[in-house]
Amino acid sequence: MKVVGFHQPGSIRIATTPVRVDEFKYQMTRTGWHATEQYIIEPEKIQEMFPLLNMNKILAGLYNPGDGHIDPYSLTMALAAGARKYGALLKYPAPVTSLKPRSDGTWDVETPQGSMRANRIVNAAGFWAREIGKMVGLEHPLIPVQHQYVVTSTIPEVKALKRELPVLRDLEGSYYLRQERDGLLFGPYESQEKMQLQDSWVTSGVPPGFGKELFESDLDRIMEHVEAAMEMVPVLKKADIINIVNGPITYSPDILPMVGPHQGLRNYWVAIGFGYGIIHAGGIGKYLSDWILHGEPPFDLIELDPNRYGKWTTTQYTEAKARESYGFNNIVGYPKEERFAGRPTQRVSGLYKTLESKCSMGFHAGWEQPHWFYRPGQDTGYRPSFRRTNWFEPVGSEYKQVMQRVGVIDLSPFGKFNIKGQDSTRLLDHLFANVIPKVGFTNISHMLTPKGRVYAELTVSHQSPGEFLLITGSGSELHDLRWIEEEAVKGGYDVEIKNITDELGVLGVAGPHARKVLQKLTSEDLSDDVFKFLQTKSLKVSNIPVTAIRISYTGELGWELYHRREDSAALYNAIMDAGQEEGIDNFGTYAMNALRLEKAFRAWGSEMNCDTNPLEAGLEYFVKLNKVVGNTTSGSYSYSIQKSLAFAYVPVELSKVGQQVEVELLGKHYPAIIIQEPLVLTEPTRNRLQKKGGKDKI
Repeated sequence: MKVVGFHQPGSIRIATTPVRVDEFKYQMTRTGWHATEQYIIEPEKIQEMFPLLNMNKILAGLYNPGDGHIDPYSLTMALAAGARKYGALLKYPAPVTSLKPRSDGTWDVETPQGSMRANRIVNAAGFWAREIGKMVGLEHPLIPVQHQYVVTSTIPEVKALKRELPVLRDLEGSYYLRQERDGLLFGPYESQEKMQLQDSWVTSGVPPGFGKELFESDLDRIMEHVEAAMEMVPVLKKADIINIVNGPITYSPDILPMVGPHQGLRNYWVAIGFGYGIIHAGGIGKYLSDWILHGEPPFDLIELDPNRYGKWTTTQYTEAKARESYGFNNIVGYPKEERFAGRPTQRVSGLYKTLESKCSMGFHAGWEQPHWFYRPGQDTGYRPSFRRTNWFEPVGSEYKQVMQRVGVIDLSPFGKFNIKGQDSTRLLDHLFANVIPKVGFTNISHMLTPKGRVYAELTVSHQSPGEFLLITGSGSELHDLRWIEEEAVKGGYDVEIKNITDELGVLGVAGPHARKVLQKLTSEDLSDDVFKFLQTKSLKVSNIPVTAIRISYTGELGWELYHRREDSAALYNAIMDAGQEEGIDNFGTYAMNALRLEKAFRAWGSEMNCDTNPLEAGLEYFVKLNKVVGNTTSGSYSYSIQKSLAFAYVPVELSKVGQQVEVELLGKHYPAIIIQEPLVLTEPTRNRLQKKGGKDKI
């Protein structure tokens, strides 16, 4: 690596507020099961490593010894030389002028240097990625942001240092700073109000021939950050600025890149939207090549899935979110964080107007969904925290509502697919590890990768012979659809696959009085013997056609009611009116999470993903026996036993019921005990035991 000039002085994030120290402690809990080495260091150690700092406000630092910086041009040339050595043919300049898919899944690629046939396309075109996307009918949600950095001339105090300074990240000042030869280089992240998007590139395209050019610099725009840097590193005050560089960085709406195969097109892959540039190059190249060669990702990067965006991602949304993401680059990252720019999108359920003033909404794949509901006299603001926050009591009330009475939840963000055709049963039998349910029944099924990793979890309902309704989580909609479509094409199955996510609304009704309330609104017999657990039926509720599935992620008696999105408000109002006598009320996804954890229901993306298989925990990714032994995947408060509850992966020898362990939280270790799961039995299980006369077991 030395040949291409990789400097590895480490990096220090500095905390100047108590909440930053909390954030560092929160981030440190990952070090036991992630390979990245990092430490919290005291002010004395920070000063020793970076002697030019003004230490007045510094409380702690987060130190990454492996961090550093590299010259992107030299690295690119070195990679090109290595590729040629192993037989790659590189032609440039060779801008792509046309991309044409062929019926066999290959592509014709046209360039001024001639055309070529490709088995697959990987769009890694940086700030030209949108142009490439448009050639194949895709509007990638990307926008170039102007990013400035400042370089000083030689500073005597820097020149006199015996070793290179670590890269500094001053989070409150919102800038990074590092040594550049005998001077300093620092780059600020401006506020949402001051930063500049290059939105003309979105509307009119990147100017032809734009390559190494730069934008006009604007020192006034970054002066508050320059002043913050001068206060933190006083030698800057007398340093001469020799260069202000202002260039484009491509941002996605949430600042994370888009990496992997794209839904809707065969053999079209992306590696785009890298807001931090060259730093991701090696890892992403390895990740994609492993995926392409082996037919599945080497580990799970669902947060980078390009299919997390969809038709709801407009240019206006992308602009608003990119501005927010850039401005928020250095803000405190809380658990369960919400960001509000660009919301709501067109993806609102039929209940949005009814519920928006009554609850705190969360953002789920473009949808607005209630997280928790306000109670009279309670603080309704958004108050994220590393400790208990203002939603703790309201969520407890919603939990009791479902356990003791009956609650209603808007589940419209679920991904929903209709699959039918002469090969539909055969396709699903190939796709899913579970058996295919009989007509009129539902089950929970997992799509597994060739190596047996859990690619997705869906519910499969067999509505009529050969016609199925598949349901997945909101964030997995196009992620799962892409896999299903690809398997259908690869196997030559004669099926029709339709994404009906935006057409259907979903209401969940759950709790001991759920049957009593719904029975008032339908002539269909909802009794336990006639409408069994995991059955599905088409019926009318308050004269509104619904597909009713007797299932609930709460584990309590309940139904999910699938209906036309435009009928949501009328259906909701009818159910709420019918349930007045039973004390019906709303509940949100936070209460649902507490309920599912007590019932020991796993969640895809937390307890299982492509890092795990269904039979064993994939411990090689998580366990460091000489440090922390495992990791928690989901956590909540158990309102039934009034203790904190979590799912965790631990080595087999520590998995016995009654085993005492410790859980690290914000730098402290709390005693915990492995319990027999589930903590609370599901309603169907309690019902079955009761019928067998096993009340004492319950």
